[in-house]
Amino acid sequence: MLTTSTTHKVTWEKLPEDFVLDDEPVDNINQPLLAAALTESLEQNGKLPSNALTITNYGICATLNNRFVVKAPDWGYIPSIKVSREEVKRSYTPQLEGDIPAIVMEFLSDTEGSEYSSKPTYPPGKWFFYEQILQVPNYAIFEADTGVLEVYKLDDSGRYELQTADASNRYWIPQMQLFLGVWSGIRENRTGYWLRFWDENGELLLWGSELVAKERQRAEKLAQQLREAGIEPES
Repeated sequence: MLTTSTTHKVTWEKLPEDFVLDDEPVDNINQPLLAAALTESLEQNGKLPSNALTITNYGICATLNNRFVVKAPDWGYIPSIKVSREEVKRSYTPQLEGDIPAIVMEFLSDTEGSEYSSKPTYPPGKWFFYEQILQVPNYAIFEADTGVLEVYKLDDSGRYELQTADASNRYWIPQMQLFLGVWSGIRENRTGYWLRFWDENGELLLWGSELVAKERQRAEKLAQQLREAGIEPES
C-alpha cells in the first residue's frame, strides 16, 4: 500500500472481471501509427526483453480510496512483468503484476486537454494519476502535427518537472537506457513528425523497413567492391 497523502490511499488490486471499461474510439488516426512505430523499433533492435511490456490504449489500474481507477495512455513501457502475458487481461495493475511503467506517453488530440488534468477528486485527471498515484518517473506529451515534445520527470518532491532537451534535442530515459526524440520523415504513407529512440551512442533504432534497406545497401556495396576486384558476385 502507498499513501500519497492523508486523503489518498492507494492499493493495488486486480480489476474485477465485471468492471466496465471505457470503450472510446481513438481520438486521432495517427495515434495507433505513432504507438506501433515506437514498439517496432524496440522489437527490431533487441530492446524489448521477453518480460517487458508495451501498452497502447491499454488500461493501467490502481485503487484510490477503495475505488478503482483506470487510465489508458497512448503508449507506455513496463520494464518487467512478474506474471505471464496471458494473465494481463483487460488491464494492468502495477506492483501486483509487475513494475510501475518507466514512461507513459500521451499524443495530443482535439479533445479537452485531459493530458494536463491534475484534478485530484474522483475520477482523477491523467496528470494526477500518473504523477501522484502511479508515480511514473517519465511522462511525455507529444503534438504530432507540430512536432512539439514535452518530457516531464518526477523530481525529488514527487512532482513532474519539465525537462530540457540535450544538444541533439533528445531526452535521456534512464530506465530504458535510451534517448527519446522527434524525427521527421515518412512511414506507412504518413509524412510528418514521429517519436523515435536512439541508443546511448546516439544511434537511431531503425524500423524493420529501414533495416531491410540498410542490409540491401550493404549487399549492393559489397557486390560493387567484388566487381571492382574482378569477381562476379553470386546472384
